[in-house]
Amino acid sequence: MACRISELVIDAADPEGLAAFWCEVLGYVEVGREDDGSIEIGPPGVGFGGPQPTLVLSPSTDPRPAKLRLHLDVNPTDRGQEAELERLLALGARPVDVGQTGEESWRVLADPEGNEFCLLRARVAAV
Repeated sequence: MACRISELVIDAADPEGLAAFWCEVLGYVEVGREDDGSIEIGPPGVGFGGPQPTLVLSPSTDPRPAKLRLHLDVNPTDRGQEAELERLLALGARPVDVGQTGEESWRVLADPEGNEFCLLRARVAAV
């Protein structure tokens, strides 16, 4: 037996805003809401349990203590890295310096709440 990652949970000061951002970034849609204000987003027509994990944006007022030990990597599916970088910046992402040299093939960004993620160079097929 093995496990599979089915969802990733991200604490958010503004679950609505963060859900909207990640829906635009990933082409996801809202697939559910919980009474506690959590919003789950995932691939259209698939949702929870599909081949890609869903994201759950969970309301939290706790301040982030430090750099997260986990981050997301995303790859462009229908354009090059620079064009995708422009799109992500227009959506509200911002560049982040985590000590990179400038020679890396990836770009380090943060979502509107400061969660770091990397935009990788390689294009992958949309699922």
